[in-house]
Amino acid sequence: MTNEQTNGLILMPDDERLNWLTITVLTLFHLGAVAALFFFSWKRLAITVALYWMAVGLGISMGYHRLHTHRSYKVPKLLEYFFAICGTLTLEGGPIFWVATHRIHHQKSDQNGDPHSPRDGAWWAHVGWLLVGEAKHNNTRLMSKYAPDLAKDRFYVWLNNWHWVPMVVLGAILFATGGLGLFLWGIFLRVVVGLHATWLVNSATHMWGKRRFATRDDSRNNWWVALLTFGEGWHNNHHAHPTSARHGLAWYEFDISWIQITILKWLGIAKSIRVAKVDSTLAKREAA
Repeated sequence: MTNEQTNGLILMPDDERLNWLTITVLTLFHLGAVAALFFFSWKRLAITVALYWMAVGLGISMGYHRLHTHRSYKVPKLLEYFFAICGTLTLEGGPIFWVATHRIHHQKSDQNGDPHSPRDGAWWAHVGWLLVGEAKHNNTRLMSKYAPDLAKDRFYVWLNNWHWVPMVVLGAILFATGGLGLFLWGIFLRVVVGLHATWLVNSATHMWGKRRFATRDDSRNNWWVALLTFGEGWHNNHHAHPTSARHGLAWYEFDISWIQITILKWLGIAKSIRVAKVDSTLAKREAA
């Protein structure tokens, strides 16, 4: 892989040297996830599932992705901040870093400059792109170029710089209330499952699945990734209509995040919701 820059965009890592800090952290989390399996209880599982929903469902799917990156809908500022805090609980960096990276992905999807395209290898798309070069999670000034709307908000700047704080606070609470077992389940196992689920959107949904729309990239709709990520697996739909708050465009495309957004709309909380206009006969055509 080569270093390329176009129109000021950071398209590839600064270099191909291994980032040992990132590798060490991810290794420790995976070891902790394995250790958690020796501390199973139904209570710990239930708490972990709830935290997974908060982190990946509210934080990544409804927050970082559909709200902060694409501005597919609007909610009160305090709820927007809460979604961002939930997003930091995934170990995927702060809101400015995440949003900037995803916007670059859309601009250069499966082309030169895409941070995580399977055209550079399935492993690269899944996790390899994070393991080389300088980590940019805390380089708020650099990533703000691609998320200037968030960079204008002092809270998002602070959260991007200190994105690890909510995870530490949560870990302390879990350890104090549930001991080592709950700590391992609620932090390490949950984070590892959430990371791989989110990474599958970068890798699997650009390799396996059906293509409803002839987009310029390799995006595909993948039902099992959608189940793991609260609807993010309907990726071809998303790339065809990136600002749509609804990703599952047919009745059989289960999109939990869209259901939750409609509930917020019914409660008068979510407004200015953008939805892709889809032919009413779409489901019939797909089933044929």
